[in-house]
Amino acid sequence: MTDPTLPSSDQAAEPTTEGASAPDTTQIESEPETLHEARLWRDDGWTARVIKNEDDEGWAVEMIKDGEAEPALVGPWTMGRNKKDPKPLDTGAFNTLVKTASEVLRRHEQQLRAQLHKEVRVSSADGNNELDITLDIVPDEDEPYALLTALDTFGEQLAQVQVAPNFKLSKASASAWVENDFRRPG
Repeated sequence: MTDPTLPSSDQAAEPTTEGASAPDTTQIESEPETLHEARLWRDDGWTARVIKNEDDEGWAVEMIKDGEAEPALVGPWTMGRNKKDPKPLDTGAFNTLVKTASEVLRRHEQQLRAQLHKEVRVSSADGNNELDITLDIVPDEDEPYALLTALDTFGEQLAQVQVAPNFKLSKASASAWVENDFRRPG
């Protein structure tokens, strides 16, 4: 009878000897989609890897979303019972790490969107309607710019002009743009 927790005899399951370098990400990316090992788990588009903590004598875990070069989350990891080796990864820990890393990515995306998208509501030139004025910054490496857009109450675009990426959108600047018949500011 074979024990399913023991590593198989194939090369992917060979233990690393002390002093050997960790496998590079290209090797890991070519491994099977689902992998459940004590220090490496891959499942549901995520990879959890227990690594030596560079800041102290403990261990850390990094969560990498498939297709990304950098980890979304790096945090401390618990020592095992012998107070020397890391605690092995398990289903509950992996699921918690996936949830935490996903939340980190979601918050990062929200913060980035908040930095690149601004919106104010002002009265139309005749004062009869409300207009939503948006500023969307396009962070191009060579020539960044922003789009200033006017939308009516139904979301229909009334006007759009390109402005400098450092354009300051406020109720005053939006009202001035509306009153100036949507001509490019500045």
